[in-house]
Amino acid sequence: MPDFVKGLLRPEVYPHPVAEIKLVQTHISYVFITGDFVYKIKKPVNFGFLDFTTLEKRRHFCEREVVLNKRLSPEIYLGVEPVTTDGKGFFINAPGEVIEYAVRMRQMPQDRMMDVLIKDNKIDQRIIDRIVQKLVPFYAQAATGPEIDFYGEIPQVRFNIEENFAQTEGYIGRALTRERFETIKSYSLSFFAKRVDLFQKRIKSGKIRDGHGDLYSANICIADDVYIYDCIEFNERFRYGDVACDIAFLAMDLDFHRLGDLSGYFIDRFVKLSGDRSLIDVLDFYKCYRAYVRGKIHSFSADSKEIGEEDRGRSLSTARKYFGLAYRYAGGKRKPVLLIFFGLIASGKSTLARDLGKKLDIVPLNSDEIRKKMVGLVPTERRLEPFGQGIYSTDFSLLTYTKLREEAQARLEMGESVILDASYKDRAERTALIKMAEELDVPYCFVYCHCPEEETRARLERRRKNRKAVSDGRWEIYLRQVETFDRPEEIPSGHLLQVDTSQTVAKTTAHILRSCPEDIRRALSR
Repeated sequence: MPDFVKGLLRPEVYPHPVAEIKLVQTHISYVFITGDFVYKIKKPVNFGFLDFTTLEKRRHFCEREVVLNKRLSPEIYLGVEPVTTDGKGFFINAPGEVIEYAVRMRQMPQDRMMDVLIKDNKIDQRIIDRIVQKLVPFYAQAATGPEIDFYGEIPQVRFNIEENFAQTEGYIGRALTRERFETIKSYSLSFFAKRVDLFQKRIKSGKIRDGHGDLYSANICIADDVYIYDCIEFNERFRYGDVACDIAFLAMDLDFHRLGDLSGYFIDRFVKLSGDRSLIDVLDFYKCYRAYVRGKIHSFSADSKEIGEEDRGRSLSTARKYFGLAYRYAGGKRKPVLLIFFGLIASGKSTLARDLGKKLDIVPLNSDEIRKKMVGLVPTERRLEPFGQGIYSTDFSLLTYTKLREEAQARLEMGESVILDASYKDRAERTALIKMAEELDVPYCFVYCHCPEEETRARLERRRKNRKAVSDGRWEIYLRQVETFDRPEEIPSGHLLQVDTSQTVAKTTAHILRSCPEDIRRALSR
């Protein structure tokens, strides 16, 4: 951390009373929250699309940030202050050598930020109306003309699109599947070829403007007035563009937070008050673009060394969700599903999971394989531990099932269907899966496998003699499982299928495909 950043964490260096200072870092800024005021200092970075490498450039872009953001929030952006040093310490707007510049802003109430209101379920049509009433006159008055129209031409829009794909191809397999990547790319590039006339119409009707460039809930505050701030100041290519591109960003953001009804209402109100009816024709195209950009940004964050491992994992998970949303805008039909085969040992769940996996081209996630992999064992290596001990202890089982769930979530977020194969004897573990599926909005079904006890005993005996068997299950373990197995009473009836596995595998698999919930059947039939 630079010395001046440490120095600005002292309350006495500010030209106003400060009780407490909070430092927030982004990839391009240091933000000092001091109570009534916020100071934002740009980092000396060069990412190609932005260049803050010299003091003069940082001063210039601080001034541009204030001028541009005063268009929508003049009460918030107060000016640019020098950061100085007297050789002993660092100060805001004091005599001495200027070593940095800071944008000075009035601090907004954090509990009234739109993204916070969304999390608290406090967004309604009245708030959307207030936002629209702020945006319509802004875009009507925003600068336009030949220089700005240039950024609405197909070659310029196409450049932005192709840049995204070039920058994210390395994340295939981590943040999105090859199928999703190619579907989104094909949709985006073919849109140009099919709708040349539409882009020209948008230009001729004056819809290419000097807009905001970063219009989503994290940059909106709903207080005594609507404050829309933090527009793009560092690159005109990201700020000049179709009004629809800005509007699509906020609409996509509402979709992302599962507020599709408010997203639709926002578009309806904006179109009605602005009279911009052709916006609808490019809406999904720009929604797809905006969702993909967010996926790209969070993918970059997942590789950042400036944040911890937990935050990197969270960024990768978020990236997958944005790419999934872009895929849906692009017309992707394949929705992932979650199938959980569970029950006592030797109940036939693994056999059914493998058979169904082959039919659906899904490799099942097996708890025994993951458990042994975690301690460096090959799947067929035996560990005949007593019940609840060793790698089958309560603590290690918790780690195993957590790993199983995390792997399932990663695959689902990338759009891959998942088959889980594990006992899931504890109600808490099953409840965690239900919560995950509901949060990801993924169709799910628990398949409870059971068979007569004499069949279980015969299977365990055959397994004992099979050197290729993965499971370490034995008759005495089965008896203990019977005592500790939580009945699946918490699973909603529409998501639970019970099957007697004493029938042939082919018959049982066919029964599962016929009897699983309708939303899963629809998804699997595509």
